[in-house]
Amino acid sequence: MKRNLLSILILALLIVNIVISVIMMLSVNSASKKTASLVADIATIINMEIDGVDKTNVGADSVALSDSAVYDIAEQMTIGLKKGEDGEDHYCILKVSLSMDTTNPDYGTYKETIASYQGRMKDIVFSVVGSRTKEEANADQAGMKQEILTKLQEMFGSKFIYNVSFSEILIQ
Repeated sequence: MKRNLLSILILALLIVNIVISVIMMLSVNSASKKTASLVADIATIINMEIDGVDKTNVGADSVALSDSAVYDIAEQMTIGLKKGEDGEDHYCILKVSLSMDTTNPDYGTYKETIASYQGRMKDIVFSVVGSRTKEEANADQAGMKQEILTKLQEMFGSKFIYNVSFSEILIQ
């Protein structure tokens, strides 16, 4: 009888242990899901603050390096920035490079004559960069690139230019 009673006691403790383990796993699992969600949200916010713009918009099409051509706007540009809160004059010195998709049909149309549009392209760069204060230019270089890219694509009526980059930039 002692043996049978001892077996029943062990079985009861085993069932209680399983029930408590299930309850604990369910509570820990839901808490870990909430923690993982919170960490993912924080990582998304930090990534947005670092980059400034959504990565899917800059250089919207993924173009292979072998299908790319780069056009450097010939000279370094010195652009006067909009006056900020300090009321002093600030300047941005930069060189601009355009990445072009050689598989785009419009590339064949413009590849020989793109240099003749250099004045208009510089005007776009001057208007975009010059409309910002020193602080805005420092904080949102990706936004400036995206705005220049959008205006160049509008000017040519094509998306054969898919990326704008600043090869040298100094903001004073």
